[in-house]
Amino acid sequence: MKQFLQPFLPTSMRADGVVIPVVRLSGAIMPAGNALRQTMSLASTAGMLEKAFAFKKAPAVAITINSPGGSPVQSRLIFRRIRDLAEEKNKKVYVFVEDLAASGGYMIAVAGDEIIADPSSIVGSIGVVSASFGFQEMIKKIGVERRLYTAGKNKALLDPFSPEKKEDVARLKALQLDIHETFIDLVKARRGSKLADNDDLFTGMFWSGRQGLELGLVDQLGDMRSFLKARYGDKTRLRLVSAPRGLFGRRLNLFGVDLERGDGEKIAGALANGMVDALEARALWNRFGL
Repeated sequence: MKQFLQPFLPTSMRADGVVIPVVRLSGAIMPAGNALRQTMSLASTAGMLEKAFAFKKAPAVAITINSPGGSPVQSRLIFRRIRDLAEEKNKKVYVFVEDLAASGGYMIAVAGDEIIADPSSIVGSIGVVSASFGFQEMIKKIGVERRLYTAGKNKALLDPFSPEKKEDVARLKALQLDIHETFIDLVKARRGSKLADNDDLFTGMFWSGRQGLELGLVDQLGDMRSFLKARYGDKTRLRLVSAPRGLFGRRLNLFGVDLERGDGEKIAGALANGMVDALEARALWNRFGL
């Protein structure tokens, strides 16, 4: 009877092969996304991860990464959620690098028990970067007077409309070094003796997937389907897990403004913020020629 029913059952209920849930993580890593640029954060990925690890009979979860990095906090939160779920559900995690797993993208990648990359993927960039602009000369030329009032002498630290101060830069660099050390410790804890003895490994340098294999940043070269079929058999099936939707789908939303609730007066400010976020995300991708 069971064999007779097999062809009529949903693929997830058939017994003729292993089903591996797949989660796609793509975009710059930022606290919130917007309509101009796809980004990811713990809030945007948690639902997909929970759903993927809930597959009871799946021995593993496959995760694709395509990210130039971004927020170190969001990167580590996503990393931690993946590891917590893997340990709680007793499942293997395989991470597959697409075009790019750099900086925070690589931090998420090391949540995998194994990292598989394409030979032409870009991996690494284990470092911390901050960027800004100095507009103090520009506002003088256009006849604008800067008026800044603070309570606390460091409240306007690195203000882009004020001259740069050496002590402000020193403070920023100290902060970066602290965050960098956290990143390095995380990579060493996960990759351990796999890492090559290379002086450039934690300098922010990045490499191709093939070079990353030699350096111990990845475990294997290949693609998801071939790897998983070789590991679990030719009948292995992949099941893409998408972000959960509400009962009636997602509400119409622009840069965090709910248009269905008549928040039109907020759209102008949200649009400006969204454009800044989009430019920041584009700059992250451009660092790697993508």
